This record gives sequence, structure tokens and C-alpha cells, in this order.
Amino acid sequence: MSTRPPIEFVVNETPVVVDDDSLTLLDVLRDQVGVRSVKDGCSPQGQCGCCTVLVDGQPRVSCVTPIRRMQGRSITTVEGLDGDVAEAWGNAFAATGGSQCGFCTPGIICRYEGLREKGASHEQRQPAADALLAHMCRCTGWRPVVDAWVAFGSAPAPPEDDGGAAIRAELEGGVAQHVGARVALGQGVFADDTAPADALVAVPSPESGGWLVAPSRSQALREVGKVQGRRTTAEFDPPLNVPDGDWALTLSTSWVEPAYLETDASWCEPGGEPASPLANGGAFGAKVTSEVEEVARRLADEHGRAVRVLYSREDAVRRGPKRPPIAAGLRSDGTGVVRVVRTTGVGEAMSSVAPGLIVEEVDVAGPPTSAAIRGAGWVEAEVLLAGLRGEVGWITAPGGGKATASVAEDGSISVRVQCGAPLDATVLRSYCTGAAHMALGMVTSEFLSVDQAGEVHDLTIRSFGVLRAVDTPPVDVVIEPDEGVPVNGSDAVFAAVAAAVWISRGLPPRWPCG
Repeated sequence: MSTRPPIEFVVNETPVVVDDDSLTLLDVLRDQVGVRSVKDGCSPQGQCGCCTVLVDGQPRVSCVTPIRRMQGRSITTVEGLDGDVAEAWGNAFAATGGSQCGFCTPGIICRYEGLREKGASHEQRQPAADALLAHMCRCTGWRPVVDAWVAFGSAPAPPEDDGGAAIRAELEGGVAQHVGARVALGQGVFADDTAPADALVAVPSPESGGWLVAPSRSQALREVGKVQGRRTTAEFDPPLNVPDGDWALTLSTSWVEPAYLETDASWCEPGGEPASPLANGGAFGAKVTSEVEEVARRLADEHGRAVRVLYSREDAVRRGPKRPPIAAGLRSDGTGVVRVVRTTGVGEAMSSVAPGLIVEEVDVAGPPTSAAIRGAGWVEAEVLLAGLRGEVGWITAPGGGKATASVAEDGSISVRVQCGAPLDATVLRSYCTGAAHMALGMVTSEFLSVDQAGEVHDLTIRSFGVLRAVDTPPVDVVIEPDEGVPVNGSDAVFAAVAAAVWISRGLPPRWPCG
């Protein structure tokens, strides 16, 4: 604790006094002032933009802003925006599908407010895309987020949801989700947002292999000796070699990080039920087996009071499951061999799509993998078969949704999807655009550097290769008429776009292919 004079500033027109000048602005806003719209997606990397606020009217990333620099300043979060301005932003994001889980959008809205302060025109998309260079969004594929900038001030209030939007969001995201304008304003009810203010905080302790428990997140991280993650400049080959054979087509892939923005979090009261880390987002299947719920339950019982269990970004990278790498060789008749990092269920998923493939599971040192990751196994099999044909055709996902896709010479992507009654076309189109963005990144840019000993060397959120807004081409989604039972559509889109992109690039034998 510092012996310097207290730091005095204003948050949303309310005076705040802080004695500890070692804290960050993010620490103070979330854990002392109780502002929950400000999210922690990568602290202290300063790379995801989820904690962006306005300091004297200018956007600033709060996780790398020392609180000692806030003396006499005025901080505004989305809670402090004028009511009509906040309502206009909520309406714009709801009308365009620019918010799904809603974890990134409060920071983006603050960034957009800074852009409005500079007098940028809402008729121009490029200033918004450029402003988003400071942000990450994994759900929407960026295009709807830029659409929200254009729609500001002209989007009507969303109609009362008859349940269709929520049902469609649950079908696409895999878990029940909150929808609507309030989600974009940070009210998605994420696990850590609902924790009691006086809860203890537990973080992984690399030294002990267990959990360090402290009165606050900042103190826990100090005591555990956490340092900022890094990004490597070293290059590592894919972990598996293509089997020997006379193949018509080969493909090898690397580890891929799901890159969900809300890192694993839970909390629990003694004897209670822990908060789910899936509170408002499915994390593309990566949190299905997260340990944080059971850890929260156990530590709450041990300490006799509420405990929050939190992953840092680096913890999520090291401990969370990845997309299992493959190395495949196919003959022209669709038979062949595919090697995959040993992952329960992935072999079966591949064989269900391509029964002519012999699947060999291989033990490889590296981060954990999971068949629950979006489309793991069956997507790769569908893409390989499409590569042999030289065309995408209609791809049917295990859940019944169908999609096809094509890539134009300028890189723009066209998608057609059929998945039963749309229920809410805006929500469905948003999820399909996000799936297209993820597929494009998987084929062209996304990977993790993992050495032969299995250590992950890419630990910053910018090192995963997720495409930025300025790098994302136009994505046009056509929803085919269908009054059948609603089913997931975005997983089929993910597979179809991955196949279309790979074919358009000339079927290079390694992903990412640039």
C-alpha cells in the first residue's frame, strides 16, 4: 500500500477516492466502484479492448492504465452515457446483430463514442473499422459491429422478443443466452459480474500447481507473481506428419485457440451451486469441461465464504482445450489416412462424415484438446472431401443445418444457409457471419506456436491470428426459406466457408496458409 496522498477522480459523475496507487483503473472500476460493464478479457495485455472507457472524453484501455494517472480526471463508462445515447447504441447493436455474448461491446461503444466526439460520419464504414483495431470480437465476424456504427441514431427500438431471438441464439451458441439491446451495454450477466463484492478471489498458482486465494484479484495476481504473457517470433512446424502414401490431397494443421473473450470464471457460496462459466456464451465448446465451477465449490466450502475463481488470459491459453491438429492424406476415391492428436470423440466425428478414412489417434505433447470445440473432426473431414471434389456443394452439419459458400475474386464471401424456421433473421445472420469469419481465420491465419515439449509460446490475445475488422472481407448471408424445425445453422456455415476458402486458395497442404 502506498503512503502517497489518495487519488481523487470522478466515475460517471460520482467522486471516487483510492488509497492504493499500485492498482490499475480496471481494478478500481470493477472491484472497488462495482462497474460491471468494463470487462477483463486479457489484463494486463491491453490488447482486447473489452475494458475500454472514456477518460476526459477519450477512449482508453483501463487494464494498462495506472490509477495514479487518474488524479483529477473524469471517467465515463457505458453506465454514465446520456440515456438517449446509450439507448441509441443498444438499438443499433440489436438491429444489426452487432452483439452476441456482449462481452466486447461496452468497450467498443466507448471507442465509438470517442469517434463520434471527433465528428466522424456514420455514413462511412472505414473510420469505424480503423477504430476497431484496438478491439477484439470473436462472435460476430466484425461486419455487424461496423453495421452498428452506421445504424446509430436511425435504428428503431427492437421489438418485444417473442422468444424467437433467444431460441435462435441458444441454437447457434449452444447455451441459453440473453439477447437484446441491454446485452450490448454490458448487461449479459456474465459469471464474474454477479459475484458478491466481498468474495475472495482464487487464481491458478504455477508454483504450487494449486490455487492462490486472496481478498482481491489484484492482490492474488501480485502474490502469485503473474507477469504479462508473451508472443513468440519463433516458428514451429505442425505437430503431426502426413502419413506416407500416394495421395491426391494432403493437409496438416496446427493447434488453434478458440479465443473466446470472457476467460473462465465462476464463483460459489459455501454449500451453494457455482455460477456457470457459460453464463452468456458457449465459448465455441471450449468451456464445456472447465474446471472453475468445481474449484469454486471446493474453495468456498474450505474458506467458509464466497470465492471467485478466475483465469487470466494466459491461464485460458495454457489450460483451456484447443482444436486438435490433424495430418491427412486422401486418395481420389475418398479413402486415406488421417492422423489426429488423441482426442476422445474426434475419430468418430471424422468417420461419420468420411467412412473411407482410417483415423489414427496420436499422443502428442501439447495443450489439451477437445471434441466439443466447434465442429472438431467432422468439419475437417467435410473440408477434405470438398477439396477432393474441387467444389463445396451443400454441407450438412450433424444437427441438420445445411450451408454452401463461395469466395469471389475480391475475397468477399457468399453464404447460403438452411436451418429450419429462422425465428430471428438478424440473430441467425450474425451467427453465420461470425462462423464465416472464424472459418476464414482457421484456414488462413490462426494457429498457436507450441514447441516439441508441448509448451505454448503464444500467450497474448493478438498472437492467435484472429482476423481484425480491417482484414475481414464482406460476408453476404442468404437465409433459404424453410419452415421446418429450427436447428443450428452456423456450424454448417463454418464448414462450408472453410472449404470454400481452402479451394479458393488452391488447396495448400498446410493451415494456416496466409
